[in-house]
Amino acid sequence: MDASDTTSTATDIRSTDAPSGTNRNENRSTTPGSSVFKDYISSGWAPREDALPAARQQASFAAARRERLSGMYPGQRLIVPAGSLKQRANDTDYAFRAHSAFSYLTGWGSDSEPGAVLVMEPAGRGHTATVYFRERAGRDSDEFYANPEIGEFWIGPRPSIAQVANDLGVDVRGIADLDRVIDASDTETLVLREADPALTLRVDEARLRFAAERALNNDASDAPFSLETGDEHDKDARLARDLAELRLVKDSWEIEEMRQAVAATGRGFEDVIRDLPRASAHQRGERLVEGVFNTRARADGNAVGYDTIAASGPHACILHWTRNDGPVLPGDLILLDAGVELDSYYTADITRTLPVSGTFSPVQRKVYEAVREAADAAFAVARPGAVFREVHAAAMAVIARRTAEWGMLPVSAEEALDPQSGHHRRYMVHGTSHHLGLDVHDCAAARREMYMDAVIEPGMVFTIEPGLYFQPDDLTVPEEFRGIGVRIEDDILITADGPENLSAGIPRTADDVEAWMAGIR
Repeated sequence: MDASDTTSTATDIRSTDAPSGTNRNENRSTTPGSSVFKDYISSGWAPREDALPAARQQASFAAARRERLSGMYPGQRLIVPAGSLKQRANDTDYAFRAHSAFSYLTGWGSDSEPGAVLVMEPAGRGHTATVYFRERAGRDSDEFYANPEIGEFWIGPRPSIAQVANDLGVDVRGIADLDRVIDASDTETLVLREADPALTLRVDEARLRFAAERALNNDASDAPFSLETGDEHDKDARLARDLAELRLVKDSWEIEEMRQAVAATGRGFEDVIRDLPRASAHQRGERLVEGVFNTRARADGNAVGYDTIAASGPHACILHWTRNDGPVLPGDLILLDAGVELDSYYTADITRTLPVSGTFSPVQRKVYEAVREAADAAFAVARPGAVFREVHAAAMAVIARRTAEWGMLPVSAEEALDPQSGHHRRYMVHGTSHHLGLDVHDCAAARREMYMDAVIEPGMVFTIEPGLYFQPDDLTVPEEFRGIGVRIEDDILITADGPENLSAGIPRTADDVEAWMAGIR
């Protein structure tokens, strides 16, 4: 029986204890529904030992983040949902992952509850924070044995309200109390729209209802709600933007999580190297590579931070190759782009390009070292006070120079670097850097002036990941280069003294990669 099997779900799950949509296969149900069974299954249980946990380490950091957000929205109610389960197929769901903004503001990571909602209520000059979640039902209800989404028999024990309150260091209430928040018309309410579409719809409906009531009462003074929803949606979008921009600079707890994620990812790369002979013997060796890394991610963290790219041979020229169904052949390179996501949701994002046989051919080494040169050039300019886009420009200067030297460009490197030209970008169409943290492409909703055109600050964490990709049918490159794809990606922390390569312990030079692989194998 798989984790989502509902063949044992009761045919009469109609109690208020069960959320709507729980029983998606009612016609297959076989759970007993007699009163005798219900009386029997609700009795004979040992008392629960509900010890209250101490506040988790990140609780104080989450409180500080909420305080910064509070100062940006005086007098406004802020609703940040964790989100709900997402259907995979029929009655099976994807593994739940809370929205990153919710996790950022609460400190609740992989153990968070689907459907939880953070509400920041205006209070004086600041806000009070309350987390609403579906509290654990007593064993006198049918939920704990007949509800496959949240029932204890199905997914295991769930925490009590008191336990979550102590753990997160915030006020916690049952989800039913959230109705009062949504129905409150005393102040303007903003919602993180993308996190929970169903909840967002309820907020929008409440806004329209409040505005209509005010219009009927001819009360337009100081009305926080309008019949025109566009203005509210714009304010919601600003909330999403500000939550993204708050995450651009990491606090000390986040930085330590990033270090741990990088370390776990390094162990995953070593696992892959150790297992390469087995992968090479399988017709879909890329799948084995993916599986080995994913095993490390599950052992040392929550999961992978994104779909692993295990791209061998010409597949390395496909930037987001995630089918991973090809062979891993001696003599080829395999580009492994992978990251471990911790239980806190902080993820690494690292790429190494490895020679399957353990040694680079001369042309593979030439391409690899050119990419490393570009990465090193980008690293050199990634300092406090520099503009973020200058990191990309430094890498591109090397890419243009090397491809021109190899006779691939119809113009000089200088001409190619002209913004109106860009011939060299044929061989590297992606950017060199993106912010990293709770999301692999962190802070994506930030404004351009706060991201690409922003001044680099201490506490920022981002990737440096140049590459060269020579498609197997690209007639603009010499034949010996065709089918070679190389990317080197590192995770960079900006400190007051300059950049720190968090992933420097994972070998980067061609010589070091060969020695690393020989030592492991």
